[in-house]
Amino acid sequence: MKYTHNKDIVSLAKNLRKNMTPEEKHLWYDCLRTYPIKFLRQKVIGNYIVDFYCSKLKLIIEIDGYQHFYEESKEYDNKRTEYLENLGFYVLRFENTEVNKDIEEVRYIINNVCEALSNGVRVVPEYRE
Repeated sequence: MKYTHNKDIVSLAKNLRKNMTPEEKHLWYDCLRTYPIKFLRQKVIGNYIVDFYCSKLKLIIEIDGYQHFYEESKEYDNKRTEYLENLGFYVLRFENTEVNKDIEEVRYIINNVCEALSNGVRVVPEYRE
């Protein structure tokens, strides 16, 4: 399945790149910016902007703040994740608290998922409650 690039939200993505949340900054500067495989920040895919994107592995990493825990947000996130997975992306989600409290565990999970995807292993995305 191919997606179209929504040019109408590119300026929003640029703005989000300039104004990352503290948790996005933490993950970017302490892990993904210098990761051996290239990641991009706030990438437009279809009508969505994903937090972090690795084209080589078709990996998307999302950092979820408190607003993602409301019922309507969960429904939106589920629809969004389903759309991205149908495009062949692997969506890995972390909560803000995970990034803030245990960046080493987050890094460990990212490393394991990247290694598996690099070896052609499509693991089932793990959704932590």
